[in-house]
Amino acid sequence: MTSRTRVATAFDHREPDTVPRWCGASAEFWTKATSELGLDDEGLRRRLGDDFRRVHSRYRGPLHELETDATWESPFGIQRKGLGYGQPTSHPLADITTVAEAEAYAWPNPDWAVTSHIRREAEQWNGEYAILGGEWSPFWHDVIDLVGHEQLYYMMYDYPDVAEYLFRRVTEYYYVASERTFQGAGGEIDIFFIGNDLGGQTGPLVGLDLFRRFLLPPLKSLVDLGHRYGLKVMMHCCGGYRPLIPDLIDAGMDGLHALQPDATGMDPGELKNEFGADILLNGSIDSKRVLIDGKSPEWVHEETLRILDLMAPGGGYVASPSHDTILEETPVENVLAMFDAAGEWNKG
Repeated sequence: MTSRTRVATAFDHREPDTVPRWCGASAEFWTKATSELGLDDEGLRRRLGDDFRRVHSRYRGPLHELETDATWESPFGIQRKGLGYGQPTSHPLADITTVAEAEAYAWPNPDWAVTSHIRREAEQWNGEYAILGGEWSPFWHDVIDLVGHEQLYYMMYDYPDVAEYLFRRVTEYYYVASERTFQGAGGEIDIFFIGNDLGGQTGPLVGLDLFRRFLLPPLKSLVDLGHRYGLKVMMHCCGGYRPLIPDLIDAGMDGLHALQPDATGMDPGELKNEFGADILLNGSIDSKRVLIDGKSPEWVHEETLRILDLMAPGGGYVASPSHDTILEETPVENVLAMFDAAGEWNKG
């Protein structure tokens, strides 16, 4: 099987020739690993057996001068500072109470997400890999940035029409930009990959009522968009959000990514037993306990096989760490042991 057919087989809930493998990593880990192994980017992906490749739009919107210590600005004009993507430096819509005030905000133009190169980039892999595409679409996080996390909860109760408008308007940007990607890709993209972290360590960040009113409709619109172009739709979501999974399945979500086994309700075997026939599960190999703190590559290898014995039978599973970004402090030899074990599973 090619990687592309292997992943498609897993999404069909059938066992492929080997367990599909997914690797997401921080730039710092990637630099360390390529240096230690003497490989370039593509060489490292092949060494790990990564079955996925990804294409991105290129943001060409207005560029504003960054504030002191800020490192990045979102398409919605929110600057951030700190590690990684950091934390927002302001919440410009924190005090609004009307839809008219929300409408007056300087909303981004989807034309700023340039997609004309997408097909050419995807074609370079000659149909060998499963290609991820479309906008990351973190509408939950963007609205939090615009309003403030605590204030957003008050808004959903006190000014629900305003909250609904914000979620709808933010999602619209990603929807239109993603649709242009899919229109231009010529069938080269396989998976619409989106991300919204809806879980904390002990459970969902929103209750079912709020989730169903404010978050599920935008998610459903993105799922429907992907399906209209014949794509599988997979969502990255951290934390414990097991109570939300039945609604995600009912909305048509095809896959869940970076399952976190140390979060409440996210036991790998239980997830497989309860949801494994209905949605692809991606993750469950503990990024800290196994990959960072693993006592030896041999132990990591055996622990990976233990998780695969729970998750891989019958298909519908992709082997990957419980956090998409493998951190710099992760030993390279442990990561190799994990991916090698996935490549060997069920091979006698």
